[in-house]
Amino acid sequence: MSKALYTAEATATGGRNGHVASSDNVLDLEVRVPREMGGPGGAYTNPEQLFAAGYAACFDSALNLIISKAKLKTGTTSVKASVGIGPNGSGGYGLHVTLVANIPGIDPAEAEALVRQAHAVCPYSNATRGNIDVDLQVTTDELTSENA
Repeated sequence: MSKALYTAEATATGGRNGHVASSDNVLDLEVRVPREMGGPGGAYTNPEQLFAAGYAACFDSALNLIISKAKLKTGTTSVKASVGIGPNGSGGYGLHVTLVANIPGIDPAEAEALVRQAHAVCPYSNATRGNIDVDLQVTTDELTSENA
């Protein structure tokens, strides 16, 4: 990689039952193992939620870049990322990601093509390509407060 345009820094202490904070303290959270993985659960975040949030935001930005370059008019896009964790069959654990990109106001086939292009340029997609399974799904529904 050439020179970084931006470098984020965060520190974790205590692992999955600890604390994470960014160097500027904008992110300052307690983390816990989710109940589904044998942990206490509760009103805490976990690494998978943080990864899902980052991937969704990054992919939505990549998608909007592709839409802008194509000079298309769409409704407001959204990306929902679901990150699953489970045994990888080799004694460790692996991740699986499902991205559901919603691009209202355009033809579904065109939306699928835009999502494939976004997947080719998104830094998170490029970082994970070949390492984890990423399932891309596309919708073209107008989102309301009821289905957002």
